[in-house]
Amino acid sequence: MTEHDYDSVMARKPAIMLGSLGLDYQPFMRDPIAFDYEALMGLVPYSIEEIRQVQAASGIGSTALIELRQLTQLARRLAPKGKGARIFVKDEASNPSGSYKARRASLSLHHAQRAGFKGVVSATSGNYGAAVASQAARRGMSCIVVQEVFDSLGIGQPEILEKGRACEIYGAEVRQMSVGPELFYSFLRVLEETGFFNASLYTPFAIAGVEPLGFEIVEQMQSVVGRMPDVVICTHAGGGNLTGTARGLRKAGATATQVIGASVDLSGLHMASDVDFNRKHFTTGHTGFGIPFAGWPDRTDVPRNAARVLRYMDRYLLLKQGEVFYVTEALARLEGLERGPAGNVSLAAAFALAQEMDEDRTIVVQETEYAGAGKQPSAQLTFARARGVEILRGDSEQEVPGKNVIIPDHPGRIKVRDMDMTRLRTSLIRKAVAGAGGGEISPEVAAFLAAETQTDESFVRAALN
Repeated sequence: MTEHDYDSVMARKPAIMLGSLGLDYQPFMRDPIAFDYEALMGLVPYSIEEIRQVQAASGIGSTALIELRQLTQLARRLAPKGKGARIFVKDEASNPSGSYKARRASLSLHHAQRAGFKGVVSATSGNYGAAVASQAARRGMSCIVVQEVFDSLGIGQPEILEKGRACEIYGAEVRQMSVGPELFYSFLRVLEETGFFNASLYTPFAIAGVEPLGFEIVEQMQSVVGRMPDVVICTHAGGGNLTGTARGLRKAGATATQVIGASVDLSGLHMASDVDFNRKHFTTGHTGFGIPFAGWPDRTDVPRNAARVLRYMDRYLLLKQGEVFYVTEALARLEGLERGPAGNVSLAAAFALAQEMDEDRTIVVQETEYAGAGKQPSAQLTFARARGVEILRGDSEQEVPGKNVIIPDHPGRIKVRDMDMTRLRTSLIRKAVAGAGGGEISPEVAAFLAAETQTDESFVRAALN
């Protein structure tokens, strides 16, 4: 008789994962630390062009690249003379489910259907779940979304509830959970009971599905501007967004383009805390995911995460909640585009960064997402006030996550804040070695960790010493 208590189910995790993915990771493992990353990505048997064809068949991709002329002009008014880079945005909200995650879902479900799976399961706060549900509907596959929604009082954030409704409209069965270990336990139970495909965000198929996005950016910028983009900014949470886009940029030849991650700074709030869960007002694209996933990516539902963000991220910028709300409204008022919060994290970073760059340089904000009622600033701020969070106007630098949200009283308040990349790289190296029992590392492991962090063997050994 199969036992269904928490410890028994978690003990069966490796077998459940293997059966639900149809992927055997073992051939790529070299030791507890190193593995052949490019060989793992090589499990995807499609070229960029073939992936684009798969996606086009579902109405995905070839999204518009829009120059934000009014926001660029505002940045130039605030910048020193000669500064103020041109800002462009890739409008991924036009994908069927309203976000770039349709790209990740399309290739994953294409693989699942070819492998003979009749249904799919996704554990997500929402946008990816909606993408999976949308693609499952197109393919006539069953879909279950396991969603972390509530605190212990049964209160759910408006953005997460909005995403749950989106999953349901595409025909998915949505199982909503409270914050904590219940989510992953329930996810494993569903996989085991149904035999459905694990539509994880972190498989090679999910990451390869984003590569055409980076490729399209290069094609469109060459057409519009006549050259590669100088900077591409990606909102960073679990890392798949930036990893897939950066790989696509490289495949298109944009090796000199700087790839920057951006997250909302939620320092001091713990994402697994029942108390803190509803004191944050961004469900993704924040440091509660961004920093842990950058410093140790293998905290996922697959044996090895194909999203390895420090292999690709050149710089990491942090924004305040109030700054992103401000830019969200500015985008609507100045450019006539109402878009959801995730992409506007990168847009806020682009607005501040543009003021430091020469005016003949270019920045591409790599995504937008749809803006349902629960994603709008008014819904988020009303919810925050009801939780005892102060809503103020003034200097956003004074914002304290969980205590207040400060909307800038002037666009000049929006600042560039760099996360210490050396600290992140050092953290990854130390965690990897400590997790394998510590001790001396081989040249092969040192080379792997250097590739993981875009450094060299001397950096790796210095970090350990």
